[in-house]
Amino acid sequence: MGIKATWLSHSGFQLEIGSHKILIDPFLSGSQLAPTSADDIEADFILITHGHGDHISDTPAIAKRTGATVVGMVEIAGWVSNQGVESTVGNNMGGGMDHGFGRVEFTPAWHSSSLPDGSYGGMPAGIIIFADGLTIYHAGDTALFSDMQLIGDKGIDVAIVPIGDFYTMGPDDSIKAVNYLKPKFVLPMHYNTFPVLQQDAAAWADRIHKETGAEPIVLDPGGAHEF
Repeated sequence: MGIKATWLSHSGFQLEIGSHKILIDPFLSGSQLAPTSADDIEADFILITHGHGDHISDTPAIAKRTGATVVGMVEIAGWVSNQGVESTVGNNMGGGMDHGFGRVEFTPAWHSSSLPDGSYGGMPAGIIIFADGLTIYHAGDTALFSDMQLIGDKGIDVAIVPIGDFYTMGPDDSIKAVNYLKPKFVLPMHYNTFPVLQQDAAAWADRIHKETGAEPIVLDPGGAHEF
């Protein structure tokens, strides 16, 4: 059937897998680039990489309105549950679960994680989704780390990596990450949302063509690609 991926700006994506709508790190209310609002987006599941406000702040409201299940590290799931969300799943690093649309696993990410109220957010994570014959890796907010080679061993079809620099790896390290991961396709994220994250995505895509074996896919906010 294929999987449709829509970029919601920043690190936010909506995946349409069969009849399921899956959000990853929706940050809509605080992003001037967001193509839709937290009041309008639909979701059956919301996957969260870590607790920073630019990844989780809209999640409780979206989940309560839509009835979506929120999936994250145990500390993330606990905090979201305390916000009044009825359906949560708290995994831990290296663990996973089948959710009907596919299996979700959590991988390491080198970053930090505190929740909007300042409480401990657990370890930051990347997410691997095994669905519809494809393996999709959302790196979350992360620096480059050599164990990305182990993630690549899982046979990544689509990698989504940050390129904004300052808070995460920038373009140079993202090129090394792609060579570790060896995906068929790669999408950039976590850039241009704020002045400190300004990057030239076209120049990055040109480097991906020249320096890796992956096919770059650069989306405008609201843009979609079907795999």
